[in-house]
Amino acid sequence: MIIFIFSAILCIYLIARLIWPLGNSLKARLAASFALLLISQYHNLFRLFSGTLASPELPTSLIMLCGWLYVSFLLAATFCLLRDIGIFISFLLRKAGLLTGSPLKSKRILAAVCILSPVLSGIGLFGAVRIPDIVHLEIQLAGLPREFDGLRIVQLSDIHASSLLGQDWVAQVVDRTNALKPDLIVITGDMADGQIKDREADIAPLAELSAPLGVYAVNGNHEYYSDYAGWMDKFPKLNLEMLHNAHKVIARNGAELVLAGVTDPAAAAFGLPGPDIEQALLGAPAKAPIILLAHQPSDAAKNAAAGVSLQLSGHTHGGQIIGLQHTLIKWVNKGFISGLYQIGGMQLYISKGTGLWSGHPVRIGVPSEITEITLRSKQPSDDISEQ
Repeated sequence: MIIFIFSAILCIYLIARLIWPLGNSLKARLAASFALLLISQYHNLFRLFSGTLASPELPTSLIMLCGWLYVSFLLAATFCLLRDIGIFISFLLRKAGLLTGSPLKSKRILAAVCILSPVLSGIGLFGAVRIPDIVHLEIQLAGLPREFDGLRIVQLSDIHASSLLGQDWVAQVVDRTNALKPDLIVITGDMADGQIKDREADIAPLAELSAPLGVYAVNGNHEYYSDYAGWMDKFPKLNLEMLHNAHKVIARNGAELVLAGVTDPAAAAFGLPGPDIEQALLGAPAKAPIILLAHQPSDAAKNAAAGVSLQLSGHTHGGQIIGLQHTLIKWVNKGFISGLYQIGGMQLYISKGTGLWSGHPVRIGVPSEITEITLRSKQPSDDISEQ
């Protein structure tokens, strides 16, 4: 409901600040306003007539077209808002005698908004559907046994298999992941959008993921939106070992490493078990370093206090659009957005996401990623030798 109200407010704002000032005739203004209203409510129209809000079941080309139009609408609203802020600041400066004139009121600025918004949206759409690049990262973990030094983990996150990111796209992600020949593969939630009957073919390539130490996953918030029980039954059949507030001990030459996973905070809204780090670590070896898979980064401080060494998360998609949206999503996620953070004695890595939700298919300045993480051992003796 919030997205519909928000979009309606933006629509009214754009009609008043962009369509009406630019229009040459009443008919043109009314036609443009009606078109803008339809674009602003396309999520609601999809929800009513085709599938669900989480996953509209429409041809890929139509989803791309509607996504491009909607993001153009959002960008136009953002640019108009920035223009109006600039007009207000210039008004204050004129009152103070520090400025004369107001070039931001020119219709040329509004015309530029009408051109720039769809161009940037098109660039962002291409960035959203392209096959992700590999991001290489080394993380040094205190107390990591030397037997695990050089262990390579590939993290996938927020795949969001859908009518937009379908079977061919997922298969290419799988091929690129397997080509890295990692020791371990993990998926940090939001693997698929929609019902199993609609997504079965799209998600099938995940069964081809292969790593000597296994392929593990946790659910994200989107798993709860469509047939949660069905998906939790389906994922293990794709050779994905789900860690629902549970852990797995990985052994190598007598040394041990704990891989744990928690459910998503969205579970509470559906009457299902939420994230429980204590339950996840129950019975884990006391001295073994812990790697935690948690879709959302929001509980990082709590997980650090529980003794986790490294948390791998996603959910934020890196903000998707650098600037205002990036800042807003960072604020909503307690200051976390993407990259590596130090939380007490724990390191937190947040992926920008491998895919994204089809309802907002854009990436501008925030590329998707397949993350290859190489773990490095850090022993107490290393600190002594550095002094």
